Amino acid sequence: MEWKLFAHLRDAADGRTVSVDVGDGATVETALDELLTARPALREEVTTDGELADHVRVLVDGEDPFAAGDGLATTVESDTELALFPPVSGG
Repeated sequence: MEWKLFAHLRDAADGRTVSVDVGDGATVETALDELLTARPALREEVTTDGELADHVRVLVDGEDPFAAGDGLATTVESDTELALFPPVSGG
């Protein structure tokens, strides 16, 4: 499974994408835990007190799992596209 990273998260992870190994039927939370284990520098950027920070957005196949699913408990498959976005601004 592959995570796509955006903005300064790319720098923290040392790359635009990070592959993680999780089995089919895993959750977004499991995949996120694997990502943070693989790239520990991301932990400080995306968590607060051990939880996903409010300002970080996760997309699962282009959808917000908190608006359109079960949040971090959303089930993912090996071909699911995951993405992490830090807060962005501009115009």
